[in-house]
Amino acid sequence: MDPSPDQKLDMYRLMLLARRLDERAWVLHRQGKIAFHISGIGHEAAQVGAAFAIRRGSDWVTPYYRDLALMLALGMTPAEFLMGLMGKRDEPNSGGRQMPSHWSLRRANAVSHSAPVATQSVHAAGIGLAIKLRGDDKVVLTTIGEGSTSQGEWYEAVNWAAVHRLPVIFIVQNNQYAISVRAEKQMAVQSAADKACGLGLPGIMVDGTDVFAVHRAVKDAVDNARAGNGATVIETRMYRITPHSSDDDDRTYRSREEVEENKRRDPLLLARARLQEEGLLSESQYDEMDTQIKASIEEAVKQAEAAPYPAGEEALHPVYAEEVRHA
Repeated sequence: MDPSPDQKLDMYRLMLLARRLDERAWVLHRQGKIAFHISGIGHEAAQVGAAFAIRRGSDWVTPYYRDLALMLALGMTPAEFLMGLMGKRDEPNSGGRQMPSHWSLRRANAVSHSAPVATQSVHAAGIGLAIKLRGDDKVVLTTIGEGSTSQGEWYEAVNWAAVHRLPVIFIVQNNQYAISVRAEKQMAVQSAADKACGLGLPGIMVDGTDVFAVHRAVKDAVDNARAGNGATVIETRMYRITPHSSDDDDRTYRSREEVEENKRRDPLLLARARLQEEGLLSESQYDEMDTQIKASIEEAVKQAEAAPYPAGEEALHPVYAEEVRHA
């Protein structure tokens, strides 16, 4: 079932919120107010489209570091994201202990991941096995970059899900670069989706700049998994508009002309044009939405800046158990 008009507008609003929040994070970094930022600009359509295809708050999600739009769609607030960037005590990912964008949101069944890439794929397969053993009516959505599909953990997770017909949707966000290395130097196949065939799973490639196309593809995979038919690998192809992170100078490995050319496929521009064609979003409605989002972000910045840092003695809690019971 395609999204309703109201859902389409909500999807676009979340994409725009993610973009404006991401842009604000870059400014905070340049101002010296945060130490690090890893951007999801260009990924918004893939993430929001996928989020709207699951039962948010009931299904499970194991995200990767570029998933700002996905986490916002799952219910993370701008203030929570900003507190994570600033390492504040009340941010939901780790209470200020982990690097920024190492997501966790208990109320949304979003599971924390580690800095080594691809480990979240193994978590997803394990959760999928638990769902199957319990007979729960749930699925697991897990995301990764195309470079990380070269990691052994990803192959092990996909193989396990294939063998045991687990309800896992493996989304590969192919943004053309594994940090500074182009995709063709990471894999000999044309698409990360092609890797699924050798592991016995369907592999689907979809335009990751089209939020509604992603939604349809992921919804089909979710319905298939929920019906007991096992996992699917979906490659969403887009372009990483920004550098890999605030510590990266992408001018060393790609030209400005290439970046500008790919901005023509900016997912926000495409979604906005689609909504305008369907009569769902006028220029004045867009301006009002954008103004409201920017105002809400500025309020979130103030809230995050005013929030306390964790006390030094909190470093060990809740990393270690308060009480250890011995037999």
